[in-house]
Amino acid sequence: MADPAECNIKVMCRFRPLNESEVNRGDKYIAKFQGEDTVMIASKPYAFDRVFQSNTSQEQVYNDCAKKIVKDVLEGYNGTIFAYGQTSSGKTHTMEGKLHDPEGMGIIPRIVQDIFNYIYSMDENLEFHIKVSYFEIYLDKIRDLLDVSKTNLSVHEDKNRVPYVKGCTERFVCSPDEVMDTIDEGKSNRHVAVTNMNEHSSRSHSIFLINVKQENTQTEQKLSGKLYLVDLAGSEKVSKTGAEGAVLDEAKNINKSLSALGNVISALAEGSTYVPYRDSKMTRILQDSLGGNCRTTIVICCSPSSYNESETKSTLLFGQRAKTIKNTVCVNVELTAEQWKKKYEREKEKNKTLRNTIQWLENELNRWRNGETVPIDEQFDKEKANLEAFAVDKDITITNDKPAATIGVTGNFTDAERRKCEEEIAKLYKQLDDKDEEINQQSQLVEKLKTQMLDQEELLASTRRDQDNMQAELNRLQAENDASKEEVKEVLQALEELAVNYDQKSQEVEDKTKEYELLSDELNQKSATLASIDAELQKLKEMTNHQKKRAAEMMASLLKDLAEIGIAVGNNDVKQPEGTGMIDEEFTVARLYISKMKSEVKTMVKRCKQLESTQTESNKKMEENEKELAACQLRISQHEAKIKSLTEYLQNVEQKKRQLEESVDSLSEELVQLRAQEKVHEMEKEHLNKVQTANEVKQAVEQQIQSHRETHQKQISSLRDEVEAKEKLITDLQDQNQKMMLEQERLRVEHEKLKATDQEKSRKLHELTVMQDRREQARQDLKGLEETVAKELQTLHNLRKLFVQDLATRVKKSAEIDSDDTGGSAAQKQKISFLENNLEQLTKVHKQLVRDNADLRCELPKLEKRLRATAERVKALESALKEAKENASRDRKRYQQEVDRIKEAVRSKNMARRGHSAQIAKPIRPGQHPAASPTHPSAIRGGGAFVQNSQPVAVRGGGGKQV
Repeated sequence: MADPAECNIKVMCRFRPLNESEVNRGDKYIAKFQGEDTVMIASKPYAFDRVFQSNTSQEQVYNDCAKKIVKDVLEGYNGTIFAYGQTSSGKTHTMEGKLHDPEGMGIIPRIVQDIFNYIYSMDENLEFHIKVSYFEIYLDKIRDLLDVSKTNLSVHEDKNRVPYVKGCTERFVCSPDEVMDTIDEGKSNRHVAVTNMNEHSSRSHSIFLINVKQENTQTEQKLSGKLYLVDLAGSEKVSKTGAEGAVLDEAKNINKSLSALGNVISALAEGSTYVPYRDSKMTRILQDSLGGNCRTTIVICCSPSSYNESETKSTLLFGQRAKTIKNTVCVNVELTAEQWKKKYEREKEKNKTLRNTIQWLENELNRWRNGETVPIDEQFDKEKANLEAFAVDKDITITNDKPAATIGVTGNFTDAERRKCEEEIAKLYKQLDDKDEEINQQSQLVEKLKTQMLDQEELLASTRRDQDNMQAELNRLQAENDASKEEVKEVLQALEELAVNYDQKSQEVEDKTKEYELLSDELNQKSATLASIDAELQKLKEMTNHQKKRAAEMMASLLKDLAEIGIAVGNNDVKQPEGTGMIDEEFTVARLYISKMKSEVKTMVKRCKQLESTQTESNKKMEENEKELAACQLRISQHEAKIKSLTEYLQNVEQKKRQLEESVDSLSEELVQLRAQEKVHEMEKEHLNKVQTANEVKQAVEQQIQSHRETHQKQISSLRDEVEAKEKLITDLQDQNQKMMLEQERLRVEHEKLKATDQEKSRKLHELTVMQDRREQARQDLKGLEETVAKELQTLHNLRKLFVQDLATRVKKSAEIDSDDTGGSAAQKQKISFLENNLEQLTKVHKQLVRDNADLRCELPKLEKRLRATAERVKALESALKEAKENASRDRKRYQQEVDRIKEAVRSKNMARRGHSAQIAKPIRPGQHPAASPTHPSAIRGGGAFVQNSQPVAVRGGGGKQV
């Protein structure tokens, strides 16, 4: 890579116009602009790199925000553009706009077109490979928008510690149309929803990644650049958006990830040593864009409405904090073998100069320590050393002059001695070069190990911090678990009490049911008795009709006889005697049966009411028990999920910690060995004849290595003890979790039993309702029969009165005649006595029946009304339950069919677009716009025409064609 340079994050501010709902509400326009870089909100100024007013066009926004980044990306730099702001503030309009409208398109389609236009105008010796990815972060899960089957991708780091999304679909493109087709496909798979503030509210953070690789075919120099185009979801206030259900869960995750982004911005702005990139997947992916190797532009989108004043101020403060962040950018270049060789030679000379400087300083320090006074001309001169280092950088060949001069001194020796000396000198120089190379390698290895050790120490420290946080979280969860256990105990006690009460009520219901059955049997018996009474009544009516006929005949004969006697006597004026008989005592027998039946019906209705009230209370208690049991199961499942996730995370942390400990141990040992070897080499160079001193140094170094090893062993043992303690704690939590699962299973079994019992009671209640309907039908039949009997009795009563009056008159006349004529017929007197007895009995029975009928008519409407209301309520409840079940089943089936249809349509659409073949990298070469179909991959070069072919075609200058 090239030398790094610092640059600030650019922050642009854009205000949208007032929308229709804000105008209708009468909101005020609160933004006041001062120049092109300052906006005033509530008399407070906010300054940015550029402020766009409400009437700014899409093209002007693009030219000021994103046009310069195209050149940077094609020159090997990384770039990022993302929009930030509250919901319905214009982020998606700024980033995407109307994708296929030349005036309304946003930053993404314009930057795609500019990338290819810039490529077509570059040197024809360059060759480009462009691939794009499109994914979204929905509910804190990375979802591939180009392959909907990839729903939970993970973030990894490459060899340069740069985060990337593993497994994300990458497509090679060679024209703007292919890129726009990819954007359209991904946009169709993105999550959107309707809220009170936006009809098309983005429910996820979308990231469109353009990866450009460039190669010079002559110099073989390779550059690479990445461009992140991010459309963030807006922060939401639930009181304004009216989010509910799944939309509310989406809003929670959106606000959480934006809060994590704000924390990262705040930490970078304050210069904190720890930046929480790992708090969300979005900040993890954009880690290089925030304080790393990237040119970043943030477009903060604001609402000018007074209704959103607090959210607008928060967005402006976010932009001001982000403006203070500095990124360190450098060109992503891949060096060739020759460049690596030159760089190695340059670094080697620098290393040699630094070693000479260190040796000079050590000698001077030793002389000062020995009490000598070093003259000024022999002291180390920093300016001279800097000049020498600069000379080494400018010209590497200066250091090769000294060996040549040394060889020239050997002119006074013989040829054999000269050759021998030259060979010896060549061997010594070769050994010296080997030693220099070995020292350089060791120095590089030491520096690399130091860097790795620092990284490992930092990672270990962060791991320990995470472990402490996890321990605190575990303690908190354990406390919550204990509290939940207490709550579960209380719920179990309450459930036991409810179960006891339910058993008691069930027993009472059974008793009442038995009583009801007994009453039903008695009612059947009474109905049979009533039927027999009806039969007897019919017989009496027949007998009465027969007696009436006989009485009429007898009266006719008596009138005839009286007429004859009157004619014979000569006195036709016969007075009719007044009736002295009592009519109200004729129906006593029938009334006794009806009064008994009425009392039994009252008792039965009363018991039915008691049974219905008891059943209603039992149902209410059952519903409450089911709700409490469902709540307990939900809490238990939540705790189980939390414990499981914590256990898995703790195991991962322990595994990582163990790996880090092992790597630290091995690195420490290697580092100590390397230091020991370095000291031994230095002692060998300076004191070749002091072997004993070298052995002592070696022993001291070995002792130091041994002490380091013992220290690390102690640390490892202590960490392993901590791991064992954590594993023991995990085991205890798992045991507790198992107990809670067993308890939950027991509660579920009890709930099933209670549910089965309730179903049995419902079945019995249904049977009782059917029986009650049958009794109601019998009562209706009985009512009709009673009306018929009443009519017949009334007719009989009228006839009886007429008959009694006429008979009394005739009997009186006959008695007067008999007083004169004692020779009356004894048979006629016997018939009259028989008829009077029959009439008296019929009168008593009729009176009793009339009274009982009146009482029953008074009670019957009330009983019918209550029974009808009960039956109607039961039928309404049954029909409502049945309808609800049918609707739920239909909705579930329709939703499942719709989901399957959409999945199949999306899958077939993706397969039709993508096909089943592997992707082909399509090199793009500058010079002119492409004229080929996207189905024919082509390499484009400048200055010539383009000819379509079934094979890849390269078009060069002069109009020629090469196949």
